Amino acid sequence: MTAAHEIRVEHSRKRVRILLAGELVADTTRPLLVWEVPYYPTYFVPDSDVTAELFTVKVTSGAAAVGAARRYPASPARQLHDAVRFEWNAMGEWLEEDEPVYTHARDPHTRVDILASSRHVEVKLDGVTVADSTSPRILFETGLPPRYYLPLSDIRTDLLRSSDTESHCPYKGTATYWSVDTGTDVHKDVVWIYRTPLPESQKVAGLAAFYDEKVDVFIDGVEQRKPQTKWS
Repeated sequence: MTAAHEIRVEHSRKRVRILLAGELVADTTRPLLVWEVPYYPTYFVPDSDVTAELFTVKVTSGAAAVGAARRYPASPARQLHDAVRFEWNAMGEWLEEDEPVYTHARDPHTRVDILASSRHVEVKLDGVTVADSTSPRILFETGLPPRYYLPLSDIRTDLLRSSDTESHCPYKGTATYWSVDTGTDVHKDVVWIYRTPLPESQKVAGLAAFYDEKVDVFIDGVEQRKPQTKWS
């Protein structure tokens, strides 16, 4: 771990349960949220709230996840000395209260607002207009550029090529992707859609968005500067 002043730790009021093969690994009402990367936090669980056998995480059914738990007794952040970090993808299920959470812990400082708009959104690639809409829904998510979700009827679906790529978001759910074939080049996985988003993001169900980092976007006729993000 890095120096103490670089480790951000907060206490959460949520009940968090972790399961492996349907059996309880940990159950706590005092989890710690730790920002190991700037984008999202990780849960650390107090030692006394862990029910599984460590450090190969093992439950009574015999299911095991090798190397899936870590302690940091020498961390400069003293709150972590008596806590355990579990590898998210090695566990079978994570619950915040009684609801499953996917991909990573929700950040209490992240907000998602989805607003209907009449702004004119055009998307171009290689000089080809791929989308043209005056009825976007704009998703504003803390720390990220606005995303313009457009009706499929406003997109050149004849240019879309199916992809096996998926991504997962704890606020929106599972996204599937398309590539765009402009006839000049194939731009891989630049369009995504949440077909069955989580309840808090239902307003974007069935709408598609583009990586503004990878396409040319015009809002009300004005070309937008490409945002600089980890997807740039």
